[in-house]
Amino acid sequence: MAKLKKSDDGKGSEQSTHSEVKMKKELALIDGVAIIVGVIIGSGIFVSPKGVLRNSGSVGQALIVWILSGILSMIGALCYAELGTMIPKSGGDYAYISEAFGPLPAFLYLWVALFILVPTGNAITAITFAQYILQPLWGACNPPYEAVRLLAAAAVCLLTLINCYNVKWVTRVQDIFTATKIFALCIIVAAGAYYLCIGHVEHFRDPMEGTEWEPGYIALAFYSGLFSYSGWNYLNYVTEELKDPYKNLPKAICISMPVVTIIYVVTNLAYFVVLSRDDILASDAVAVTFGDKLLGAFSFLIPFFVACSTFGSLNGAIFASSRLFFVGARAGHLPRAIALIDVKRLTPVPSLIFMCIITLALVMIEDVYVLINYVSFVEALFITISVTGLLYMRWKRPNMNRPIKISFILPIIFLLICGFLVIFPCYVSPVEVGVGLGFILCGIPVYLVTIAWKNKPDWLNKIFNDFNNGCAKLFLCVTEYEDKES
Repeated sequence: MAKLKKSDDGKGSEQSTHSEVKMKKELALIDGVAIIVGVIIGSGIFVSPKGVLRNSGSVGQALIVWILSGILSMIGALCYAELGTMIPKSGGDYAYISEAFGPLPAFLYLWVALFILVPTGNAITAITFAQYILQPLWGACNPPYEAVRLLAAAAVCLLTLINCYNVKWVTRVQDIFTATKIFALCIIVAAGAYYLCIGHVEHFRDPMEGTEWEPGYIALAFYSGLFSYSGWNYLNYVTEELKDPYKNLPKAICISMPVVTIIYVVTNLAYFVVLSRDDILASDAVAVTFGDKLLGAFSFLIPFFVACSTFGSLNGAIFASSRLFFVGARAGHLPRAIALIDVKRLTPVPSLIFMCIITLALVMIEDVYVLINYVSFVEALFITISVTGLLYMRWKRPNMNRPIKISFILPIIFLLICGFLVIFPCYVSPVEVGVGLGFILCGIPVYLVTIAWKNKPDWLNKIFNDFNNGCAKLFLCVTEYEDKES
């Protein structure tokens, strides 16, 4: 019978004791590359070129944004490589913000990630997967809302089950679907190259025509581009499970980020060769429009491969982000039951189930896509705080062990650009920024009541303890049921 056991004392010690249960270091370099590439290349490259082009105003500016977004993501990933090896704990931004600035900012990041950032991203990816799988069955009509949501929920539950059962299964799924999505993009690039070779260059005759120079709109164009690159920091969530992280973390970043950037730029070139500016702006799924115009009878391949791409991206996101909530619970910022590990499989089953429940709730919301506009600003804000923490610890803790130490200029450049991305959209889309900030501020009273308030009355402590014990029993029942079924 599998059992759930607390992972450690929550003090961040890297020393193992007989009473501790920790997750195995099972991720090799190739698995790390597959996680980064697999998580990044999801639905974004197939649908967000429209957002980049709309806010850029021209084909030339859009391509510049795609290139610079890749370079910015690479710089950010290298900053996170120093953070990840200096603070070799799972949890990514949560661990770094906690180490640099203390528990309250770390809790606010966890608060936003738990209820908005991670489950919303997972829900959108699952819905995109379901829409593209079902679209060929309904032809020109949109698939029914209920069918899309049920299939999306089934995908979330299936991948959660795989993640609960075995880490090696997760990496196999990730490796397979990473190869599949790259193959899909190769089809698009090859078709675009053929179209270019037969003389179609009309869309590049005046590439900078209509360029939008307003800083706020440039920042929003980068939001769309960086949304497609989001996931470059996910490997930092699973540092404790990465073999030889001091070597493999930076290697995985240096291999995967240039690969993704090249793939994205040449894919957009293919889009722009085949589709006019108006075609792209009129489409909600650029890759499908591309396939319908160029692939003829084989256009069905694009929805299939987009579905494969999003399925693999969802798998990688579930695997990596569940470690964030596991680490947050281990530090006492979430219910203690979430910090339990299945002793038999050494996977954070409660964290995975907890995240699955929140994702399923968001899958059922019809306008879930609107949420991504509210949280893009918040995500940029907390990444800025993490990199600020890197510079702060360079100043306050110069003797701290840094197996990887990047040039001082890189975090400075990254911080300045992130500052631009945080500040300038405030006047272009003040509602989204206001909602994001409002949700962050709502986390402060939650922190004060549940964590900072040490002398809580007995009745409140009893409620919290009963909740933790109930969750632990529920998760234990689930694990026992899985054992009986297997």
